[in-house]
Amino acid sequence: MSLADPQSINIGAGAVSLPRVSVGSNTSTYTSADGNISLVVSNTYAKRTRRAVRVNVRKTAADPLFTDRNAPFTSSVYLVIDVPPTGFTSAEVVSISTGLMTLLTANTNAALTKISAGEN
Repeated sequence: MSLADPQSINIGAGAVSLPRVSVGSNTSTYTSADGNISLVVSNTYAKRTRRAVRVNVRKTAADPLFTDRNAPFTSSVYLVIDVPPTGFTSAEVVSISTGLMTLLTANTNAALTKISAGEN
């Protein structure tokens, strides 16, 4: 089962539509029209079940080595949910995930800002 098509994400400059561009075995990829933003949702089933959602962003910016040209740069942010096959309900996993996201985004993203700057 896949998420709704298209998905939408707001990365600071307004909502961007991400239509589904591929569906594979336990994986779906959603990509912006310009190809600069993609969302990958995947599930892996082994000794533990791993569910991941990943946002990839590509941009062009000044090349630090050659001041007369630009270069492509990429960044990714993802959330991985790793659970045993039994023992945790979906509701419990949602509660844990919500707790983490609340921690990261509380007080105008204070913890997330510190973590992205390298604090631990």
